Amino acid sequence: MNKDMDIKSLSLDELTLEVEKMGEKAFRAKQLYEWMHVKMARNYDVMTNIPKKLRECLARDYPYISLKEVTVQISKIDGTRKYLFALPDGNYVESVWMQYHHGNSVCISSQVGCRMGCRFCASTLEGLERNLTPSEMLDQIYAISKSTGERVSNIVVMGTGEPLDNYDNLLRFIHMVTDENGLNISQRSITVSTCGIVENMRRLADEKLQITLALSLHGSTQEKRRELMPVANKYDINEVIAACRYYYEQTGRRVTFEYSLVGGVNDTDEDADNLCSLVGDLNCHINLIPVNPIQERDYIASERRDILNFKNKLEKKHINVTIRREMGRDIDGACGQLRRRLRLTSPVSDQMES
Repeated sequence: MNKDMDIKSLSLDELTLEVEKMGEKAFRAKQLYEWMHVKMARNYDVMTNIPKKLRECLARDYPYISLKEVTVQISKIDGTRKYLFALPDGNYVESVWMQYHHGNSVCISSQVGCRMGCRFCASTLEGLERNLTPSEMLDQIYAISKSTGERVSNIVVMGTGEPLDNYDNLLRFIHMVTDENGLNISQRSITVSTCGIVENMRRLADEKLQITLALSLHGSTQEKRRELMPVANKYDINEVIAACRYYYEQTGRRVTFEYSLVGGVNDTDEDADNLCSLVGDLNCHINLIPVNPIQERDYIASERRDILNFKNKLEKKHINVTIRREMGRDIDGACGQLRRRLRLTSPVSDQMES
């Protein structure tokens, strides 16, 4: 037994071995796994078909990750819900639940804070605290499913943090959330965002998963990208695009480019032309995002006419492009805004359950 073991991050095979070490039959592992990852149990006490003695043993020796809902904001515009969850160590993360005609999507965080330093993002203002474990990533989905009473159809790992900076935990999370013994969500219903950590983009490609890779591009040239994204000081834009091409070659999955339009910074006709030249030969989709202003930066969203003009120029080059539907803007919708605001006004530790 290991009190440091995160039982909720174990695969079914790993859990079976652990249960057998306890002197229990292997079928108990299947029961326990189902409670954790299908029924989304919030604690051991509700696992009624597991003997009380075993539950007491588990509670004593195996900490159970179950995020505590601190607050939820519900948009009056579109019903989007933004959650702030407290972690067992006193840190906290944000998650977003969104309703679409094709099903319910959850956007989860992969880290507490972020060290990437993107200039227009609130998540990175206080740096990186730590990585999230697979169980902490999974439980964002479980807690929201319990809260809404609805099934999650799509998962976007695009909240606080850089997913590929937490590569091993991300990969285990993907395998667990798509496991037929768990939620069994299709890999094709998962999108993972990255600001462009090239070596891990290539590692992910070699896994040959069927998830969608979304690159936060945000600049049409190396110079523009460096202005907005410090990660561009390490990775040249052409190196990043080459990794996207490699991802498509290995997986057959079309890459999405996220492009936040910042008024007067990256939304000109020249930017559109440069972007066409950069990605025009790729099987890709470009998602144009009016930047969500944050108090600590002076960036503003592009004017609507400039956004439409940018989109039209890309379409004339036969590039698939959409303008992201803005959801939850009235509820601190941008990554990191809710967490930062509450962190500055009240310590989460005062709001956590003992």
